[in-house]
Amino acid sequence: MYFLILGVVLLLLKYLEIGPVAAWSWTVVLAPFALAVLWWAWADWSGYTKRKEMEKEDQRKAARIAKAKEAMGQGPRRR
Repeated sequence: MYFLILGVVLLLLKYLEIGPVAAWSWTVVLAPFALAVLWWAWADWSGYTKRKEMEKEDQRKAARIAKAKEAMGQGPRRR
């Protein structure tokens, strides 16, 4: 996501000819988009995306169970 934001900012600066970015080559300006594609390819290939999705789902499940227990009056055990 950061590569996309950087790419859009650089693209706008180049297109509007603002600052030193106006003198940069288009290859340098468009490089963050290529890096974003590489990142997504690696994340999908390595399972990083799926692992993060599963972690979020586990957190939601634990929160849902805790909320249900609290509603039934079976909150966390006290010693």
